[in-house]
Parts: sequence; structure tokens; C-alpha cells
Amino acid sequence: MLSRVADSLYWMSRYMERSDGILRMLRINYAYSQDGSSDFSWRPVLKIFSNLDDDTIETLKYNGRDVLKYMVTDKNNHNSVINIVSKARENARSVQDNVTKELWQCLNDYYHMMREDKLAAALCFDDPISVLDNLIKQGMYYYGSTEITMPRGEGYYFMNMGKFLERAIQSVDILDVKFRELEYSLDEATDPTYWKYLLLSISGYEIFLKSYRSSLESRNIIHQIVWNENFPRSIIYTTKRLKQSFETIKGDKNKESYKTMSYMIGKLGCSLEYSDLKDLEQIGLKEYLKKIKGELFAIGDALSHYYFAFN
Repeated sequence: MLSRVADSLYWMSRYMERSDGILRMLRINYAYSQDGSSDFSWRPVLKIFSNLDDDTIETLKYNGRDVLKYMVTDKNNHNSVINIVSKARENARSVQDNVTKELWQCLNDYYHMMREDKLAAALCFDDPISVLDNLIKQGMYYYGSTEITMPRGEGYYFMNMGKFLERAIQSVDILDVKFRELEYSLDEATDPTYWKYLLLSISGYEIFLKSYRSSLESRNIIHQIVWNENFPRSIIYTTKRLKQSFETIKGDKNKESYKTMSYMIGKLGCSLEYSDLKDLEQIGLKEYLKKIKGELFAIGDALSHYYFAFN
């Protein structure tokens, strides 16, 4: 497969995963803001998904409608959903022969939905939950079209690598920002509602109740998001799927590129598999998450260097 094609499919998938993560986080946090909690702030969401400075975040952190507008429809925000979906669609358009008709149609419909003038008005004046639900549903059409119609060739596995790498980075960021609010303390007394909405924002609340059958406390939250192999957004789950996708891509296993990438992904997977909460507490949560995120970014950089260099 041409490196240009692989690069476009990889980034198309990363952008779509990012848009899904943003929309789910916005939906749950808007619902949380309506519960009347005095502790609620949009600051964590803006820290995870924007590059705004602290002063700007301070002015926005209690203005839900303004945050929704900025994160969904603001064309001046390079990480808004409208810009991310536009980038995903542009990547798909550039390699249209390598995606199915159904997948292209789904992305194209999503793009045109995002560009409708009534979308911004609905976020400002109608029920934002309904608007966000419709956008999330459009993203689900994309995932369904991918799984049902895309052939299981190199393109599909490059798409998977983009999806799982982006998802792992999001999970690390969410843990980092949420625990930064608690100064990375695992013993800080916290309202269970805080953890409930965190889990809801990553579609993990139901599986938590079934898996842990215990109170919503910090160590269980960390265990689910880092080590629960049955949770599709856990870091260990996404890392294992990242490795499986890479191993499936055809290539010369004697080349430096293959050996380097295989080592980096395998090393991260082993460090997760053979560590636990005791190791995390010994290292410190802040440093543990920083180490994982650094390795994920290094994998992304190596992938771009070895597989997407257009020379």
C-alpha cells in the first residue's frame, strides 16, 4: 500500500475517533452541569480537547452553551468537531478508491450535517443533548459502515491503528486531567457523582457496575481505565488491539522499521500487562500516566517516520 494512502486512512480514523470522544464528553458534561452541582466546571473538558490558555478557560468554564459552540461548530478552533470531521472527510476523499462507497457516503453525509447553519442555532437555543445525540449517532454509522463494508486488508488495519492509538491517548488524558483536579491523590475523598460522570463520558459506567460491584472510588476507576481488558476504552485493551493491527499489516519482518515498531508497541503492552496498582502507587500516578502518554506519542511518531514518509 502507498504510504500516502496509509497515512490518509490512519488520520481519517484518528479524526473520527477524536470527534466521537469529544461529543460523548460534551454530552455527559452538559447533563452533569444541569444537575445543579456547585463543583461542576467545563475546565477538564477544555483542558483535554483544546489548547486554550488558562485565562480563556477561566472565562468559559461555567458557560456551557459557549463551550458547546466552541467545541462543536467554531471554525476558528482547529480541534472543533466541524473541523475534525472536515479533515476526516478530506482524507477519505483523497483516497476514495480505497474506502467503500458506503463509508464514503456516511462521512460525506456527516460533513454536510456539520456544515448546516441550523446546527449552531440548535446548540444555542434548543436542547443540546438532542443535537449531540444526533451527531454521535452519525459517528456510529461511520463505525458500523467500517466494520461491515471495509475489506480486511492493509487499509483496514491502518485505520484500526489510528483508532486505537487515538483512543488510548484520550483515556490517558482523561485520567490525567481528572486526577490533576485532585492533585493526583488516590485517597482524596470525592463525591461519587464525580466518578460516575467520568465513567459515563467514556461509556464505562455500566461495565463498571457489572465488573466491580463496589463503591465508586479512585483505585477502581484507575483499574478499569488502565487494566480492565473487557473495557473497550481501557489503555491495555487499546494497546493490545494496536499490536494486533500492526502485526497483521504485511511487511518485511527483518526491516528496521518493523523491528522498531514491534518493539515499541510490545514494550508498552508488557509494561501494562505486568504492572498493577502497587507499581502505579510506587511510581506515582502523574509519572505513570506521563510515561504511558510519552510512549504512545513515540509510537505515533515512529509510525509516521517509517510508514508515512512520502519519499
